[in-house]
Amino acid sequence: MNSSTRTRRTALAVGLALALGLGATAQASAKAPRTVGGKPSDNLTRIADFYGTYIDAVTDEGSGDLRDALRAHYLTPAFQKELNAWEDREHADGVLRAQNVPLAWKVTESGTAQHTEAVVTLTWSAGQTSTLVVDMTRDTHKIFHIGTKGIGTKGVSGKSSGGKSSGGK
Repeated sequence: MNSSTRTRRTALAVGLALALGLGATAQASAKAPRTVGGKPSDNLTRIADFYGTYIDAVTDEGSGDLRDALRAHYLTPAFQKELNAWEDREHADGVLRAQNVPLAWKVTESGTAQHTEAVVTLTWSAGQTSTLVVDMTRDTHKIFHIGTKGIGTKGVSGKSSGGKSSGGK
C-alpha cells in the first residue's frame, strides 16, 4: 500500500469517526461565548452595574476612592448619610450588609410602579447566599434604599447565611 492510499484511508477513518458521533463530544463540550448587555436607561442594568463595580472596588486593594465615588454617583445624598450611620452602628459595609465581600451577585427585578425594586442575591463562600432589596428612583436613577425589606414590601424570603451579614433596614 502506498502513502497516498494510507493518507486517504486515514482521512476516511477520521471522517467516518466524526460522522458517527465520536467528534460530537468535543463539539458539545465547547462552550458558547457568553454575552452580558444592558443600557443606561434601564434601572435593573444600573443596579447590576453598581453591584458588580462596587464588589470589584472593595475586592481590589487601594480602591477606597472608587468605592466612595461609586456611592456618590449611584446613591442619593440622603441615603448616603443613612448608609454611613448604619455602617457606624453595625460595623459592616452598608451596600453589602456584611463584613465580607461576596464571590458573586445576581440582580432580579421585583417591580413597583413608582420606583424600581430589585432583589440582589449575594453568593458567599461554600455557596451560601443572602438577599437584599434595592430601591431606585425611576427619574434620577439613584438608589435610595438597601435592606432586607423593600419600600412597601413584606421583605425577602431567604435570610442571610454566609456573609456575616448584619440586620438590615
